[in-house]
Amino acid sequence: MKLRIAVVYGGRSGEHEISVRSAKSVMAGLDPAKYEKIEYFIDQQGKWSPRPILPEPGAQPDIDVVFPVLHGTFGEDGTIQGLLELADLPYVGAGVLGSSVSMDKEMMKRVCAERALPIVDYVTVTRENQDPAAALAKLPFPLFVKPANLGSSVGISKAHNAEELQASIACAAQYDRKIIVERGIIGRELECSVLGNEQPLASLPCEILPSREFYDYDDKYLLAEAKTQLPADLPAEKTDELRRLAVECYRAVDCEGMGRVDFLLEIATGKLYINEINTIPGFTSISMYPKMWEQSGIPFGALIDQLIELALDRHRRKKATRFAR
Repeated sequence: MKLRIAVVYGGRSGEHEISVRSAKSVMAGLDPAKYEKIEYFIDQQGKWSPRPILPEPGAQPDIDVVFPVLHGTFGEDGTIQGLLELADLPYVGAGVLGSSVSMDKEMMKRVCAERALPIVDYVTVTRENQDPAAALAKLPFPLFVKPANLGSSVGISKAHNAEELQASIACAAQYDRKIIVERGIIGRELECSVLGNEQPLASLPCEILPSREFYDYDDKYLLAEAKTQLPADLPAEKTDELRRLAVECYRAVDCEGMGRVDFLLEIATGKLYINEINTIPGFTSISMYPKMWEQSGIPFGALIDQLIELALDRHRRKKATRFAR
């Protein structure tokens, strides 16, 4: 009997179009001999089509597993995961806690720091108080300025002086009330895919070679000029360290199912820094999460199969939990 997979995509975030592209790839990768796919599209105003998933156990008897392909706000931040928990539906990817902690760059940094994992020095400012004084006192230029809760490099800019810093903070404040100001690392951009629940595995890493000053939204999705090196050209011991840190980060934020951990390798010191973790990484034709697994021996279709099985496995384990006396 075929499993009925509900693919939820679109959404209200600035990454709506990327979500649509990722969902098309996921749906194309669902083996029709094993799966029946059901599409749930959410438009940019938040309206569901053809109907919404209801937050009631048993209200969706036609769904066996939900595959959320919603990047960014309202998709990767624990909100859709909370709905699916209320509906008692198995779903692919991280749970409520892992999603929300990973989405908030400041919280992710706090959790990684508590585990003594290497993170870049940073200062947090808010939309209400955009004073850059603390960042200017603590961090040298250049600086990266990011909305704390967003992905795909939306709202991120690089500041080389105080004037640019103020403008960068104002730009990021359009996208979130909390803004991260980070020390700019001069180095290489690396990524590593992680897969699993209790015993996560890390793929071979890749290197991103931006065509611009940094790997911004245009470079990722519009220009098609950034290049990748897969696997990354690293000494064996550095590759091992990166894969170990990827799994440690994944565990620290309580991630499950899948995640892509992004790193910076500082040229001057040779030190690896965890930049961020994405709990619903891109699944488009150019996305590195599936490409890294393909390079590591898991082709796209088998990856989809494993993610669905991980979702079912977690749901089975959750059934052992009592929620009342």
